[in-house]
Amino acid sequence: MGKCVLCGREGLVIGSIGVCSTCLRSKRELLDVVRSRRVKWRMRLGLPPTQPREGSVKCSICVNVCSIPEGGRGYCGIWVKRGCSLQPLQGRDKLIVYTYLDPHPTNCVAEPVCPATTSRGYPQYTFTRGVERGYYNLAVFLGGCPLDCVFCQNWEHKTIISSKGKVRQYIKSLEDLVSEALNPYVTCICYFGGDPTPHLPLLLIVNKRIIEEAEKRGQAPKRICWETNGLANPRLVEAAARQSLVSGGIYKIDWKAWTPSIYEALTGVNGEKAVERLKTNARVVASMAADRKEPPLLVISVLLVPGYVDEEEVRMISRYMVRLMDEYGVNIPLVLLAFHPDSLARDLPPTSTRHMLNARNVALEEGVKEVYMGNVWLLDDYY
Repeated sequence: MGKCVLCGREGLVIGSIGVCSTCLRSKRELLDVVRSRRVKWRMRLGLPPTQPREGSVKCSICVNVCSIPEGGRGYCGIWVKRGCSLQPLQGRDKLIVYTYLDPHPTNCVAEPVCPATTSRGYPQYTFTRGVERGYYNLAVFLGGCPLDCVFCQNWEHKTIISSKGKVRQYIKSLEDLVSEALNPYVTCICYFGGDPTPHLPLLLIVNKRIIEEAEKRGQAPKRICWETNGLANPRLVEAAARQSLVSGGIYKIDWKAWTPSIYEALTGVNGEKAVERLKTNARVVASMAADRKEPPLLVISVLLVPGYVDEEEVRMISRYMVRLMDEYGVNIPLVLLAFHPDSLARDLPPTSTRHMLNARNVALEEGVKEVYMGNVWLLDDYY
């Protein structure tokens, strides 16, 4: 645990940030301290230290809206400018991806409401009551991300996309992924990472083929699920969520923080724009959720980062969720995730039991109907 360079507070302070949550909430201008520290880490990886703004061609896939210079990359590390156009780092019609078969009940953030585990949506979206034993989730781990979280739980994806040698090991064609998904023992396809956002234009093509071919072969359901930070272009989010809607899948948004300055300190992305984009995209998916009661289309998750994502952050996110639930007459489950030290936040302890229980109680008090706790094996009396 570290010490705030501004107020001198000791305790739950991430050294790579250097500023406590109290100072971040009171003075947004203090983010300059945080930004200077983040730049060194990204430059060592060969990634843009900040969102590029000097290029002539803009990328509109995510909230960063990078203007990428010739030969440069977007903040996600995936999109590059070659000639007059933007192209994926790995080449056209290819993905930087690692896949594996995860047996049901799957280790998924949305597992508490997943049809493969709970039978929610039976018989349309799952063919059995109880766990779909003997069947699998195709876990699709994608390199690249619009964020640069200091606590990234899967930070290895950054080293993959920063090395040409490593990238070559993880390149697959779209047809490769379609073929894997059409394994008759696969009932879920779950995209995570990194984040699926930089690859969304290609993944939408993949999923269209999977859904159509599965129906022809009588392999439905093939549930399309997403674990994403929710910062994609709303038009892409609508298209991705619709694929989940028709296939019985779930669109999960990982909401990092409510306070813009805390969001930015943790992720490196403009907090004001990110939180507004999260509100917009949560609304987009919630508005579609009324077309399918079970399983829930939208699930929100929050990682309880000690010292930063506290009960107040959970309260405000929960309050917004309830507003959407009331407006559209839908159910939006909340999954609270325990944190473990990783990446540039190894100086924090895991989430404490008290932190988790207090956050859960706050969400329930605000009116969220379903609140689940994830990674509970990490909990203990750390602080």
